[in-house]
Amino acid sequence: MDEQKFFHSVYLDDKLCRGCVNCIKRCPTEAIRVWDGKAHILEKFCIDCGECVRTCSYHAKRIRRDNLGILERYDYTVALPPPSFYTQFNNLQDVNILLTALLYLGFDDVYEVADAAEQVSEATKRYIADHPENWPLISTACPTVVRLVRIRFPNLLEHLLPLNPPVEVAARLARQRAMERTGLRADQIGVIFLSPCPAKITYAKTPLGTDSSAIDGAIAIKDIYPKLLFHMKEARKHPLSLSTAGQRGVGWGKGAGESYALDTDRFLAADGIENIIKVLEELEDEKLRDLEFIELDACPGGCVGGTLQVENAYVAKSKFKRLNHFLPPVRTSTDPPGTQQALPWDDEVQYEPVFRLGHNVRESIAMVNQMNELLEQLPGLDCGSCGAPTCRARAEDIVRGQSSTLDCIHVLKRSVKELTAACSDLADQALHDIPGADARLQPLLESLQKLGAQAALMDGPLQRRATEAESVSPDFPKTPAAQNAPAGPDTTQEES
Repeated sequence: MDEQKFFHSVYLDDKLCRGCVNCIKRCPTEAIRVWDGKAHILEKFCIDCGECVRTCSYHAKRIRRDNLGILERYDYTVALPPPSFYTQFNNLQDVNILLTALLYLGFDDVYEVADAAEQVSEATKRYIADHPENWPLISTACPTVVRLVRIRFPNLLEHLLPLNPPVEVAARLARQRAMERTGLRADQIGVIFLSPCPAKITYAKTPLGTDSSAIDGAIAIKDIYPKLLFHMKEARKHPLSLSTAGQRGVGWGKGAGESYALDTDRFLAADGIENIIKVLEELEDEKLRDLEFIELDACPGGCVGGTLQVENAYVAKSKFKRLNHFLPPVRTSTDPPGTQQALPWDDEVQYEPVFRLGHNVRESIAMVNQMNELLEQLPGLDCGSCGAPTCRARAEDIVRGQSSTLDCIHVLKRSVKELTAACSDLADQALHDIPGADARLQPLLESLQKLGAQAALMDGPLQRRATEAESVSPDFPKTPAAQNAPAGPDTTQEES
């Protein structure tokens, strides 16, 4: 498969990794294994949700993103602040202060993603009304959700709302406005997104629903936060009138904010990766009826819970209530030329069968049968000691030729006991059958008995570890393999 298709902003710093297996239990697509004492990310399974980043105690999971040096590559730059950006700051009453501080930081212009969000909301209303045959429609604002559907829920692809996310619409309109204002060419203008999460950084590099993104770079919100605090002190003195977004657009930054902007009560909103997987499973089983729209956010609390944010997600959500007192109900701008062209997808999202075991149905069925036989040999404890998140995942690795049953410490322990017992029986028989064998075989027999006793000592610790693993393991669904059988290096930084 094309490697570019699976670009990822999340990566591993193996120097910091301790091989603790915490991350493998949290990954919703079972995209992480621990081999040779280090975690490894299986890129074709990864959806850049950021759960491993959130979980890793040793900060070994990192996020590729741009830094402010990217501004020097362009003659004119536009910042794209997302709706959740406003809730990262205390006692913010005038959004214009924050937007003006972005100009002091080095940007030439600012285009609010919240403004584009209101345009997407209006387009969503029209699409829902015109396409009841695809109800419920699934929001495509969260890239993680779209990527999850693409690799795990092919039957739900027709339910994806075929509209670009607000950040893409904002990027296209921002570039067009900058070209009209400056007379510069498109490639002389840099449109830079201030990202709350790794998924949106990945989207900027390899978008879904469009051939290429209008976003030229993505900077983490937490990277510029300290500098903005300094510039906001000066911006408070003379804030420019830059904001055009209203409550509905800014509300997209928290869970259910997109749904509330649609003026309908026939919606379902869920956030957190475990919850959205459960919703998608129920939707696939046709258990969710009488709904027009489903909003899913991979981060807990919505975009305010992104791993590149600064503020606690729940504190940030509470700040929306205060901020609403100082915002107009809806945006104050009018649709610029080209809005309707910027809204729809350019291309369909295609199913990527990354979890398929074989190259064809016959081979896949054979491998599934082999996997089920292996599961009979494995203990079913899902302890993670072997470096795979579950016994089923380990069985899949074995049939793919990437592992062996002896990687399971329980199987290895059982094999050691059986081998020790067989050797002991052989030695006992030799003592009776071979004259004068006592002196030569007695030391061997004693060593075998000692080895068997030491192997038995492993029973207690292994059982305790399995129990602990079950108590902390999230309620993720089983890996879907069996279900599916029949930017420039000079401006890119790595998280520190």
